[in-house]
Amino acid sequence: MELPATGRLAVYDAPNAPFRLVSLPLRAPGPGETLVRIRMSTICRSDIHSYQGRRPNPCPGVLGHEIIGEIVALGEGITVDMRGAPLSPGDRVTWSEYFIPGPNYFSEVLDLPQKSPGVDKYGHMAMDAPPHHHGGFGEYCYILPRSWILRLPECLSDEEATPINCGVATMVAVTEAASIRLGHRVVVQGLGLLGLYGAAIAKARGASLVIGFDGVPERRALSSRFGVDLALDPSGDPASLVRQVRAECGPEGPDAVIEVCGAPEAIPLGLELLRPGGTYVLGGVVNPRSMVELDANLLLRKLLTLRGVHNYHPRNLVEALDFVVANRTRYPFGELVDGKYPLAQVGQAMADAAARRVLRAAIVPGLAVH
Repeated sequence: MELPATGRLAVYDAPNAPFRLVSLPLRAPGPGETLVRIRMSTICRSDIHSYQGRRPNPCPGVLGHEIIGEIVALGEGITVDMRGAPLSPGDRVTWSEYFIPGPNYFSEVLDLPQKSPGVDKYGHMAMDAPPHHHGGFGEYCYILPRSWILRLPECLSDEEATPINCGVATMVAVTEAASIRLGHRVVVQGLGLLGLYGAAIAKARGASLVIGFDGVPERRALSSRFGVDLALDPSGDPASLVRQVRAECGPEGPDAVIEVCGAPEAIPLGLELLRPGGTYVLGGVVNPRSMVELDANLLLRKLLTLRGVHNYHPRNLVEALDFVVANRTRYPFGELVDGKYPLAQVGQAMADAAARRVLRAAIVPGLAVH
């Protein structure tokens, strides 16, 4: 592909400010970099929180980290993806939502590269930070050094592929942390994209029963197509919900509860639901100051395990891709991306996503304005 001179970005100058399109220069990728033309970027709930000012993000900012694109040019040293498959211009790829500055104690000894000092994320940097094109709400993006790249198979549609590097990989990590095994009963708090993938992955890990909680009737109805056996409205009486879940997960309750609703007030109910020795994994309370009051004695007395998942290990990206490829005919993953918008309509896409008028909005730079 010919290297373009400039590329457009959708930039916001302050929380809730209108998006504006700016054109900024492009350069050949440096060592360890890859330049891609963005095909699709989906709006994650964390993008919405950043835009609304509920979590810190530098401005003027370029959002978007659930991205796929076609390689325009490869920098020195980039020849294969993380599995060793050769990379060439024109290949459609996904990549890790974060990158690290280099080997360090967290990555090499603790096996936690996602917690490396200096780790940074696509769609979480200021627009004026070189090379400027480092978010999904634009026409081009540089994959920066110490990222992990995966070539995408032709069988996947863009709609199936785009959420893999955030939503799906995160839920692979969450269900791994929940230690879901054959026959386990699992509760998923929140049936947005994360929760629906979480239910499907839990079933793939061997769960015999998945119960989902969500306040949106349409999401509860949809969830049966993604492995949820029983969908409940969490706004009911907590004691009644506990009795109903325990009746389904006899004799003592579910083996694992997964929180991906982003509401800290849901945590006490999740802990109450668990059987003795069960595991609770937090994956949705990503905003600072997500305060909650709970009875710590419950953790002690019931021998509970409480874990948090933020970002994911690079191996989870590979597992996420393999899961979607293997289960794409079992579950209608592509239908979860149910709103598509051109770059000039990022503001409308953000508003529709925030109001839950769509489940996953997608920015498609090549889409004509309508």
